[in-house]
Amino acid sequence: MATTTQNPPPRNPDPDPEEEKLSGKQMSFLEHLEELRVRLLHSVYSILVTTAVCFYFRNGIYAYLAKPLTDSLKAMHLDPKLVYTNPVDPFNLYIKLAIVGGLFAASPYVLWQLWMFVSPGLYRNEKKYVWPFVFLTSGLFISGSLFAYKLALPKVLYFLVGFAQQFTPMVTINEYWSLAISLLVAVGVVFELPVVILLLSILGIVTPKFLIKNIRYAVLITAVLAAGIVPSNDMASIFVVWVPLVGLYLLSIGLSWLVSWKRRNRKTSDAEA
Repeated sequence: MATTTQNPPPRNPDPDPEEEKLSGKQMSFLEHLEELRVRLLHSVYSILVTTAVCFYFRNGIYAYLAKPLTDSLKAMHLDPKLVYTNPVDPFNLYIKLAIVGGLFAASPYVLWQLWMFVSPGLYRNEKKYVWPFVFLTSGLFISGSLFAYKLALPKVLYFLVGFAQQFTPMVTINEYWSLAISLLVAVGVVFELPVVILLLSILGIVTPKFLIKNIRYAVLITAVLAAGIVPSNDMASIFVVWVPLVGLYLLSIGLSWLVSWKRRNRKTSDAEA
């Protein structure tokens, strides 16, 4: 009886040295823990440094953060000074400001440390997404927070202060801190929508066709999100937040189409090979 022998699969003419290294030696559990400890320590050190810097410049940072409110009060010919009701409130406020500012400033480096921990388990074609992921994630969050600070927050505060002109405002530093940080963080997180849809597209969960087909539901959902983010019923303020969210959804469709296009090209190249 004749036997047939199968030829071994052809060797990749351009092997990835990282892949060969991984196939030759796998990190043990303890080595993974050691790597995780190093990355966590680097992240904590960076946060401590940025927190100390923010605490040193605390007065200037809070003055800059409070500018939308003070400008609105000045426009209404009111006293622009904020008040506090407890002697420890300013100190506690500066501690919170330094911590949040430190986390905000150190976030790109922390994300990079996260990717450095994950990267040994990735192939070369996957590692090329590290820096785009860090820049895109950080850039969108910072852009969202700046948008909230420059456009959304001033309009919201001007509407709220002008709506109650018959009263004398006595805004405490803690109340304004909660309002401002909540709005800045909420808008920053919502601006991460393209990153979420990009990851879902890479995983094959959503497609450009699906996103375009459900665009009317996306418009409705973004309108609800804008209304939930803005702490007032001012339609102009809600509209200012809603329009960029719709734009981000359209950008997400473009990113999803790019992923789908590259996937089709890869399949075509493989078929021709």
